[in-house]
Amino acid sequence: MSANRVRLTSSIMNKVFMAITGAMLCGFLLTHMAGNVMLYIGPDIFNMYAHKLTSNPLIYIAEAVLAAIFIAHAFFAIRVTIQNMQARPVNYYVKNTTGNGATFASSTMPWTGILFVGLFLIIHLINLKFGPHYTTSANGEEVRDLYKLVMEFFSKPVSVALYCLAMVGLALHVSHGFWSMFQTFGIDHPRYTPVIKIVAKLYAILIVVGYCSFPIWAYLQGSR
Repeated sequence: MSANRVRLTSSIMNKVFMAITGAMLCGFLLTHMAGNVMLYIGPDIFNMYAHKLTSNPLIYIAEAVLAAIFIAHAFFAIRVTIQNMQARPVNYYVKNTTGNGATFASSTMPWTGILFVGLFLIIHLINLKFGPHYTTSANGEEVRDLYKLVMEFFSKPVSVALYCLAMVGLALHVSHGFWSMFQTFGIDHPRYTPVIKIVAKLYAILIVVGYCSFPIWAYLQGSR
């Protein structure tokens, strides 16, 4: 096998693994958002949901798998980016917009991934997952009061702004990544691709609206 053939195979496999892990993360975003909807129902429901989730012994395995998927996605994304830069070391002097080439979302994928997804993880882990440990009673059981923690954290406008900024960047990231993973899997046809792109945009809108609604709602509740 020639060196060019090896590099091509390596590049394709990196994109496939990046697409697979990206699809898994897209699924996680939806399920996590669905769980957060419990916040609207009330503190007891939200706290009991969170308690049952975090007290399950399998949660540690699930978190380890999720972390491995995220690290793998970042690893293969970095490899694909480096390979693309090596394949085209000199930037084009003129970029023509054809509708089929690079878009703002696709050209900023590395930065939206690193900056905004990283910002989301930092906010979520430091301030929410490992934030102050309040306790309360729900259904006669002592549980962590995550409802109070969430409402307290998002009572500050800067927290709401940073979280929503991270969500906008994340939505921009997945708006391209969602449909490009179909392209990676060979699902690329003039009849289907425009539909997939529309679905990708709708998915990105759902993510940004859904996730931004939580801090905005919490802030409005506290300001009443």
